[in-house]
Amino acid sequence: MHEDLSNYHVPISDFLAAPQTKEAWAQFRLSEAQIEFFHQRGYLAGIQLLNDAQVETLRQELGELVDPQHPQHHLFYEFHSNESADPAKVLFHALGAWRITPGFHDLLWHPQFVMAASQLLGGAVRFWHDQLFCKPAYHGGGVAWHQDYSYWTRTQPLAHLTCWVGLDDASRDNGCLQYIPGSHRWPDLPITGLAGDMDAIQSVLSAEQKAAFQPVAVELKKGQCSFHHPRLIHGSYANATARQRRATVINVFRDGVRSAANEPLLEGVPVIPAGEPMGGQFFPLLFDPAAI
Repeated sequence: MHEDLSNYHVPISDFLAAPQTKEAWAQFRLSEAQIEFFHQRGYLAGIQLLNDAQVETLRQELGELVDPQHPQHHLFYEFHSNESADPAKVLFHALGAWRITPGFHDLLWHPQFVMAASQLLGGAVRFWHDQLFCKPAYHGGGVAWHQDYSYWTRTQPLAHLTCWVGLDDASRDNGCLQYIPGSHRWPDLPITGLAGDMDAIQSVLSAEQKAAFQPVAVELKKGQCSFHHPRLIHGSYANATARQRRATVINVFRDGVRSAANEPLLEGVPVIPAGEPMGGQFFPLLFDPAAI
C-alpha cells in the first residue's frame, strides 16, 4: 500500500481485532489500583499489549522503514539515522510510521491501549504523534533525562500521555526507560537537551528535586508497554549488549486539547491556528468511552 495512511481513521488490516460489545471492551479496563499507582508515581508499567505475532509484524515493518530509500520516506515528520547498511546496526529515531505501514497505523487503535489511555486521561483520546527507536548492539542511543511536555507546550492544556512499547526485551543493560517516580508533580523545567550529557538536567533542579532524583529502571518483555505522564522525568542509557533494542512510542492527548502555535505542529502538517482544537487528518480521535 503506497499511500498516506493518515487518511484512514480506523484500522485497515487484520493486525488486531476490535471488540464489538461493551462487555468485550470491559476486559481491557485497568484496575483502580493501577490507575491510583499511575497518579501517585506518574507511570504504569508491565502491561501486555502485543502478542508474538504482532511484535514480529512490527519488527518486519520497522526493518523496512529504517531504509532512507523507502518509497514513503517523505511521509515521516522526522527521520534520524546513522544509515548503516546492516539493519541490526542502525541507530534510528523517526516520527510518522503510522502514515506508512498498516501495523504501525493500526496499533493506534489497539483496544488495550486506547482503553488504558482513556482511563488515565479521563476522557476521549486523540492521537498526537508516534515515534520509533532503534538502539543497535554495543552502541550509544542514550536519551538524556527530560520531560516530554517541555517539547509539547505548543499544545495546551497539559492533558497528554505517552505509551512506550517494547519490540525487544528491554533491560538496564540495553537501555530500557528509567523514570523518576513522583516527578510528574514538578513544574515544567527548562529544556536541557536530549543528546550529549545524560545528566544535564541536574543543572536546573532544586536541592529538593536532586534529593528526590531516584531512578527506577522499567524492564519490560517484548510486547509489554509502559505509560507515563508528560511531566514525568525519564531517560534511557546506551545499549551495552550484543542485541539491538527496538521500541515504538504512541503519544496521545485528551480530546479538547488546543493548538498554542501559529506554525506547523509537526513537519509538513498544515497549521492549526492557536486556540483551535486539535483534530483533522493528522490528529484523529482514537477512542471515546461514551461511544461503547
